[in-house]
Amino acid sequence: MIFSFSFLLYVAGAYAQITLEECQRKTQDNYPLVHQYGLVEKTKEYNLENAAKGYLPQFALSAKASYQSDVTEIPVKLPGVDLKGLPKDQYQVMLELQQKIWDGGGIRMQKKQTIAEAEVEKEKLNVDMYALNDRVNDLYFGILLLDEQIKQNTLLQDELERNYRQITAYVENGIANQADLDAVKVEQLNTKQKRIDLVSSRAAYLKMLSLLVGEALSPEAVLEKPVPQSTVSAVSEIRRPELALFDAQGAGLQVQEKALNVRHLPQFGLFVQGAYGNPGLDMLKNEFSPYYMAGVRLSWNFGSLYTLKNDRRVIEKKRQQLDNNRDIFLFNTRLEMTQQDQAIHSLEKQMRDDDEIIRLRTNIRKAAEAKVANGTLTVTEMLRELTNESLARQSKAMHEIQRLMGIYQLKYTTNY
Repeated sequence: MIFSFSFLLYVAGAYAQITLEECQRKTQDNYPLVHQYGLVEKTKEYNLENAAKGYLPQFALSAKASYQSDVTEIPVKLPGVDLKGLPKDQYQVMLELQQKIWDGGGIRMQKKQTIAEAEVEKEKLNVDMYALNDRVNDLYFGILLLDEQIKQNTLLQDELERNYRQITAYVENGIANQADLDAVKVEQLNTKQKRIDLVSSRAAYLKMLSLLVGEALSPEAVLEKPVPQSTVSAVSEIRRPELALFDAQGAGLQVQEKALNVRHLPQFGLFVQGAYGNPGLDMLKNEFSPYYMAGVRLSWNFGSLYTLKNDRRVIEKKRQQLDNNRDIFLFNTRLEMTQQDQAIHSLEKQMRDDDEIIRLRTNIRKAAEAKVANGTLTVTEMLRELTNESLARQSKAMHEIQRLMGIYQLKYTTNY
């Protein structure tokens, strides 16, 4: 009893069905690019922290030694007073503390730019990660298509084996000869070679899918045919992540435009200087002395006003280029949707006749077998009809998978 239960568990695990949605989800979790989401977030946090530290006191240490060719002299001589001139060699060591009070909104705009840039990077990652679904779809439906071909190949082998036994009986009864039997044997060998090629291709596709999902998929694993949950057509809404990327890039341009207004605003701050040098604040003393100075500092740089108009024009041109890129993307996507939708409808029309074609080909093949039995048709001609029947069955199976693949390609194109 325990052995039977364990055997059932083994069989269930070996032939466990795999779904397309499961493969897509595991690929999204396994692909190395997913780790960059955390890197982008951490980079944003560090940049925001660095921007906020702009309000912290800033220390600067400087030192200088100089020699000048001439110094200021007092043109008055007082009796009994020896007025020494300034030294031509001067020295100074200074430590300055600066405290920003208001920077015109520069730090605030720097934070907004950091957030906007991080959003653009995230949306780029979303676009790249979404493209993985297309790769998974190609491999998944490729395997389904190979499975159907292997299935039809097996049916053809069974049919050829039946014919081989029948022709053997004909040879024994003198109705057919050894050449007829050899013709059937050649078709059997060709069919076996084709199966080897199909099985090898399936194994290669399965290995590539295993790499994407991050786990080894058993060669006996069964891929479930997906069932579309919603109807998609050429007029469906486009929800691609590229549109979110365009929005994020547009928001980034808005932040850049607002940042232009900050560059020409005044900045206020406090400063404290402590120094040691010769001369000190008392220029008449030719000796080293410490001193300090404190005050309020206003700085107002008007240089950015020279390029402000052109800077705004550059941003406007970038916005127009971005809008044009969006229009191009939507146009190409709509064009691709129309092509895919027409391909689906074409396959559906072909599928309406597949069953009838198979029925007719089966009748023709059975009639050919009867003629071979009566000696009015050669085995080679009968094998040709058998091959035509097999091709008709393969066409039906391929049309079904191709239609399903087309539907999911359209779903990918729209992200609907």
